[in-house]
Amino acid sequence: MAKTVYINKISKYLPGKPISNEEMEEYLGYVSNKPSRSKAIILRNNGIKQRYYAIDKEGNLLENNAQLTAKAILQLGINPENISYLACGTTSPDQYLPAHANMVHGIIGGNNMEVSSHSGSCLSGFHALKMAYLNITAGFHSSAVATGSELFSKNFRHEFFEEEATKLIELEKQPYIAFEQDFLRWMLSDGSSALLLDEKPNADGLSLRIDWMDAKSFAHELETCMYIAGEKVGKELKSYKEFAPQDWLDKSMFAIKQDTRLLGEYIIKKGGEYTAEIAKKYNINPDEIDWLLPHISSMFFYEKMQKAYEEVGFSIPTEKWFTNLTTVGNLGSAAFMFIMEELFNSGKLKKGQKILIMIPESARFAYGYIHLTVV
Repeated sequence: MAKTVYINKISKYLPGKPISNEEMEEYLGYVSNKPSRSKAIILRNNGIKQRYYAIDKEGNLLENNAQLTAKAILQLGINPENISYLACGTTSPDQYLPAHANMVHGIIGGNNMEVSSHSGSCLSGFHALKMAYLNITAGFHSSAVATGSELFSKNFRHEFFEEEATKLIELEKQPYIAFEQDFLRWMLSDGSSALLLDEKPNADGLSLRIDWMDAKSFAHELETCMYIAGEKVGKELKSYKEFAPQDWLDKSMFAIKQDTRLLGEYIIKKGGEYTAEIAKKYNINPDEIDWLLPHISSMFFYEKMQKAYEEVGFSIPTEKWFTNLTTVGNLGSAAFMFIMEELFNSGKLKKGQKILIMIPESARFAYGYIHLTVV
């Protein structure tokens, strides 16, 4: 018989002090010594007021991703020796090998433990949580820790774009970063979050019972939208391995890029389709949802998402929506965990309340939902 799983603690770690919109280029630098032309427009649309960086103004890395993740785990207040299963999700690991979770284990110490690393974009944290959840339901472990973390700031330093800007000047084009690259430069943040899962709820205080988790990919229908270490040629994504090393610099291949045309055309549309499917599959009555926690990359999509929900008959009043995008920035795989952490520790939750979490991923278009009950 499958065991019930509870989230008993949620922690977060944000490096340094909050960085305001006005300070961003002091940390990321000016490409070709010129301010970004699209920064003000993008910030106005995404609504983000501050974010956090694990770099200083000279671009020096102050903490790596594994260190950020380890600090969030340690802030759970548990002894690493008592962790038997660790699942870590991230879009931005420090290296391809060893795997991210192994590097985190190396920092936190403790005893031998089972670890798993989950890559991808925003859903990598979701899949880390789901793997931890499934390991407990199956009886392989009685407790587990799941994390989401990102370290994006270093990828957006001006040095990574200077070679491309120089080439554009040589071609007599404007030496500005293409919008597909500049778009994400003003949205993403660094930080980590950790969740402690157990087969028993807290003896004192509240816990979140995981009722179900569901995800679906639309990669068979749609082309790549967001990517790192590659270049789109037509509709096909070519790996950096298919290019000469000089092209890696000339084309800023290790920067994060997004096809904003595809994002605008499909992210809400496919999300609406999936929401209708989920509502039917789990017989969800939107009136019974007390909190909706949407991970959105930009406040630009806030009203569009509300409209999409209404169109599929799944309207939830905005006073039930909870997000912290504007104060912490877009934290990718960790974003939904940061929203959970703030709500969980806010004093606003009451036993019996139902929470629905929505996580879209635009990399190749995939979506996830989590349904929780406060106990």
